[in-house]
Amino acid sequence: MARDTRVRIGDLLQSRGLLTDEQIKLALAEQKKSGNKIGQVVVDLGFVTETDVLKSLASHFKYPYIDLTQFKINVDLINKLPETHSRRFRCIILSEKSEGFMLGMVDPLDLIALDELQRQLKRPVLPAFVKADDLLAVIDSSYRKHDRIASIAGELAGELEHSDFDLAEISADTDSDATVVRLLQHILEDAVQIHASDIHIEPDEKVLRVRLRVDGELQEQVMSEKRVSGALVSRLKIMSGLDIAEKRLPQDGRFNIRVSGKNIDIRLSTMPLPHGESVVMRILDQASASLSMEELGMPKGIRSRFENLVNRPYGMILVTGPTGSGKTTTLYSALNTINKPEIKIITAEDPVEYRLPRINQVQINTKIGLTFAIVLRTALRQDPDVILIGEMRDQETAEIGLRAAMTGHLVLSTLHTNDSISTAMRLIDMGCEPFLVASSLRAIVAQRLVKKICENCKVEYQLSSQERVWLKNIDEAALSAKFFNGTGCHQCNNVGYSGRVGVYELLELDEPMLNALRMNSPAEFARAAYANEYFIPLSECALDYAKQGLTSIKEVFRISASLEDRQPAANEESYSEGKSQAV
Repeated sequence: MARDTRVRIGDLLQSRGLLTDEQIKLALAEQKKSGNKIGQVVVDLGFVTETDVLKSLASHFKYPYIDLTQFKINVDLINKLPETHSRRFRCIILSEKSEGFMLGMVDPLDLIALDELQRQLKRPVLPAFVKADDLLAVIDSSYRKHDRIASIAGELAGELEHSDFDLAEISADTDSDATVVRLLQHILEDAVQIHASDIHIEPDEKVLRVRLRVDGELQEQVMSEKRVSGALVSRLKIMSGLDIAEKRLPQDGRFNIRVSGKNIDIRLSTMPLPHGESVVMRILDQASASLSMEELGMPKGIRSRFENLVNRPYGMILVTGPTGSGKTTTLYSALNTINKPEIKIITAEDPVEYRLPRINQVQINTKIGLTFAIVLRTALRQDPDVILIGEMRDQETAEIGLRAAMTGHLVLSTLHTNDSISTAMRLIDMGCEPFLVASSLRAIVAQRLVKKICENCKVEYQLSSQERVWLKNIDEAALSAKFFNGTGCHQCNNVGYSGRVGVYELLELDEPMLNALRMNSPAEFARAAYANEYFIPLSECALDYAKQGLTSIKEVFRISASLEDRQPAANEESYSEGKSQAV
C-alpha cells in the first residue's frame, strides 16, 4: 500500500489546464484567510468543480473515479462494512473482486484508514475517489436501522419476559427503561434519516408493526416481539405528558426531541385497539420546513395571483384538499409573506405545527372549552389585521370567519373538500347564508401533492393504450409530449420517486360566480368557474408537471381519478356544458 501521497493540488490542476497563475494566486490568498485546503478553496471560488479536482487526483494516483449517482449500489455489499467504520473513514464498499474490495472513499490517500479498513474486512482494499456529498447520501440510504431495531426489540422482550412487572403499568424508573429509550431512539433516527413524515406503531395479535410514511407511502417493519408495544406506548406517553394509566380513550400530546443533530417536534396521537394502543407520531422538522412562497412549487402565474390575494386588506381565502396535501404549509407560507411589524396576525390552530415569530398563535383545547369559535371571537377583540383559522369545522366558526372577512379583516382558513368548485357550496351546505358567502369569499386554492421522479434514475416512459385514451380526453395535444418515469435506484430507495411537489388550482371568484352563490346554484357556479379564463383545473396543472418531467403520468392519473371527474350525476349536463365552454 506504500505510495507517495504528497501532491500540490494547485500545480496538478494547472498542469492539466484547469487553473491559471492568477487563479492560483487568488486561491492561495483566500486559503490564508480561511485556512481551508487549497482543493476546497478553488472549488468554493468557482475556478473548478469538485469533479475536476477528484478526476485529476484519481488520474495522478492511478485510482478510479466513481460517480455514485450513476453507479449501481449493492446494499448487501455495503453492509459488510459496519456503519461506524463507513462514517468514520467516509467510505463504502462498491464491489467485490478476486483481488479484494473496491472502496469508494472521500480520501483514498489516508493510509491509516486504508490499513484499518483492510484489518476490518480481512481482505485487500482497492480505493476509488468519490464525492463527499454523494457518499453521505448513499450511507444514509443504505444503512437503515431495521436490524438494530429488531435486535433491541428482542432484548427488551427478553427483559420484560423475566420481569414480574408490566412496564406499561409502572413508571419510567425501571431497568428496562434504558432499552426502551434506545429502541425509540433508533426508530426516530431511522425516520429522520429517510425523511419520513409520520411514524405508526401498531400492535397486532402476535406482532408489532412499525410503519414510516415516506413521500405519502408507508414502509413497514414487522417485529415478533409484540409485548414491547406497551413499553413503547408508555414511554411515549410519559414524554408527551399523557396519562399512562388511561388506555380506554384516545389521547393527544406533543414533545420535542433532538435527533441526528436536529430539533424535532413530535405530535403524538394514541388510539385504543383490541390488542393494545396504536400510536401515530407526526414529525415536524422546524429546520427543514419550507415556509416561503418561492419554495412551495406553485406555478409562477398562480403564485403571483395568490400573493396579490394575501396582500389584500380583507376577504376570505380558503385552502382546500385532503389530509396530508400540504394545506398548512401553504397557509404558513402566506403568513410569512405578510408577516411585517405593521401587521397584527392571530392564528387559531389545532395543533400549532410550526412556531412563527411575531405571530400570535393560539392552540385550540376543546377539553377546557377553548374552541375555534371562542378563540375567533376573542381574536376579533385583539385588533387583528389578519386571522388564520386552522379549519372550518362547523357552522359557527365558518359564520364568524365570514363576518370577520366582511368587516375589514383578511381571513385565511382550510376546508376538507376535493376541489375549489365544490368548496364554496360546502360552506352553504354547512348552514352559512349564501349572501354571506358571496360577500366574503374571495378565492379558493385546491391542492394535492404528487411524487417527483428521481432525477438519478429518470428514463423516458411509453404511454399504455389506456393512458393514451385517458390523455386524449384531457388534452389531445399532450399525446406528442415526452413523459418520464423512475426505474428505482439507491438514491430513491428503489421506488423511482424522491420528494413531492404541490399541484395547485386557484379559483378567484368573479361576478358570475358570486351571482351563482347568491342563487345557491351549484350548476351555475360550476359553469361560471369553468368559463373563467384564469381557472386551470388540478389535473391540467399535474399534466404540465408531467410534461416538464417533474412527475409521472401515473401520478397525474392518480390525482385526476381522486377528483371523481368533478361531475355529479345530478348536474352532469350542466357541468359538462361548463367544461366545454372553458375549453
